[in-house]
Amino acid sequence: MTELVKTEDGSHTLFVPELEEHYHSINGAVQESMTVFINNGFKFCDADPLYILEIGFGTGLNALLTAVESCKGSRKVYYSSLEKYPVAPEMINRLNYYAFSGEKGGGIFKMIHKAEWDREQEICKNFILKKIYGDLTCDFLTGRFDIIFFDAFGPDKQPEMWTSSIFKKLTSIMVQGGIFVTYSAKGDVKRNLRANGYKVTLLPGPPGKRHVIRAIKL
Repeated sequence: MTELVKTEDGSHTLFVPELEEHYHSINGAVQESMTVFINNGFKFCDADPLYILEIGFGTGLNALLTAVESCKGSRKVYYSSLEKYPVAPEMINRLNYYAFSGEKGGGIFKMIHKAEWDREQEICKNFILKKIYGDLTCDFLTGRFDIIFFDAFGPDKQPEMWTSSIFKKLTSIMVQGGIFVTYSAKGDVKRNLRANGYKVTLLPGPPGKRHVIRAIKL
């Protein structure tokens, strides 16, 4: 049964005993998401409007932080997120992300989780969300995305999600110069990205992690 865990920065994550894996870094869930996806991805890209695809909706933390940042600016952000195993509502209600996302964060987080699956919904003035119930390994994906937030469980837990064929699939729906960001910096991940036409850069990671990846589609 999924367990609630408090990480080092005070924010929650979830632990899945069957996989022996946490949804986020135990060294700080919010710190990890801010470093990997917001600072290295969202803030690095100047596309307007901005189209983001997230692989692994999970607790909705990345969507929340992106929505909060979107509300600070003027560009429209279209955020699609793919998830095969949605987290139970009773567990979502226990998460403390409202304490780390500003005055409006709690309300935004509730709206994100109340949004219907497989339908676009405006969450706040510049943030349009579409939660997609699906499986990356077999579903056909459409769209043209400026950024991919790749937040699947780790390569040692879900190796089928980190293959060259999966990255090829994602490459086909990215714009030229599109940005791929992920927390994993393993050798196979770097090689598979390069094999699919990405320039891979290692960036300083959040607490507890030396490096993370930002890759640009050439």
